[in-house]
Amino acid sequence: MNIELRQPVRAQTAQSKNRLEIVDVDIHPKNTLEDFRPYLSNRWWDYLQTYGRRSRHGFVDGYPFPKMTPIACRRDAWPPGGGGPGSDLGFMQEQHLDHYGIDFGVLNPLAPSGQGDQNAGLSAALAFAANECQLERWALRDKRLKASVVVPYEDAEASVQEIRRRAGDRNFVQVLMLSRTAEALGRKRYWPVYEAAVEAGLPIGIHAFGYSGWAMTNGGWPSFYIEEVTEHATSAQAVVTSMVMEGLFERYRDLKVVMIECGFGWLPALGWRLDKLWRKMRDEVPHVTRPPSEYIREHFYVSTQPMEEAEDPSHVLDAMRWIGFDRILFASDYPHWDFDDPVVAIPPALTEEQRRMIFAGNARTVYRLD
Repeated sequence: MNIELRQPVRAQTAQSKNRLEIVDVDIHPKNTLEDFRPYLSNRWWDYLQTYGRRSRHGFVDGYPFPKMTPIACRRDAWPPGGGGPGSDLGFMQEQHLDHYGIDFGVLNPLAPSGQGDQNAGLSAALAFAANECQLERWALRDKRLKASVVVPYEDAEASVQEIRRRAGDRNFVQVLMLSRTAEALGRKRYWPVYEAAVEAGLPIGIHAFGYSGWAMTNGGWPSFYIEEVTEHATSAQAVVTSMVMEGLFERYRDLKVVMIECGFGWLPALGWRLDKLWRKMRDEVPHVTRPPSEYIREHFYVSTQPMEEAEDPSHVLDAMRWIGFDRILFASDYPHWDFDDPVVAIPPALTEEQRRMIFAGNARTVYRLD
């Protein structure tokens, strides 16, 4: 396959001392079960060959993305030497890291990862293998790339073990969970995961998607993919609401949560609604001692991809101001089809300082990058 890279728009300024740093908080490496083989015991490798994985969406029989974007990726993202998008470090370096002058990139590996698998033992084994793969195939080969601690989040004990195994390794910069889980993410069954993350000094990254075993809408399964991707916002709202209302941040006051690939235009309205209802019903949740919007502004970060595009651009800026320019992180979603080019992804009306914060400064703080 002949792959032509777009002309490097930033090439003229890439070496400039005044160029903006870029930390991309959502890069998707593609690892396969074959890549996992060295890190799986014979028991689990044989199990996979005989029985395979058991998703919580038991009847899923296809890839949950539009077929005109195979594997949900850009058409130019297939490496010339073979393999799927995101599978070749050299090609990723050429097409993305070097091309845009990415200073750091946070890896968020999706399937296969074991997250949400019905078999708890297999889920833990796959999560361990996913983390080893991130190290050996990516982070140790390019110091710009930072790994996420993939955890089998439906098994809190196994998740804690995996977090503690990676604690202190600066190749890992966050604990990765997904937005659709078996129960609302504020429930106490997940609190040991958050406690271990705080102990390790790691934020929680919550990426859109996940197989929960439940329909993603209140009325059942959607008919169209456009409903699926739109639902990212509602699942993210449920995550934020649950975490705040269960009192999570009263218990873990140092916990930071990064909402990845969930958009952010919905967040101000959610904060307004929660504040209004809390003032009228706060006796139901005495453990929530402050207006919910205060917890949101203190503990949550959002990523720019996919950024909402309003007819009036000032509306997007209004949402960003409410959230806080110190709480917004740049994300490209490379190599997926809705990839955001850093050259044009951020509203041009932002000040130089705001751009520096979004492109790198905020991520450097929350991920402790140096």
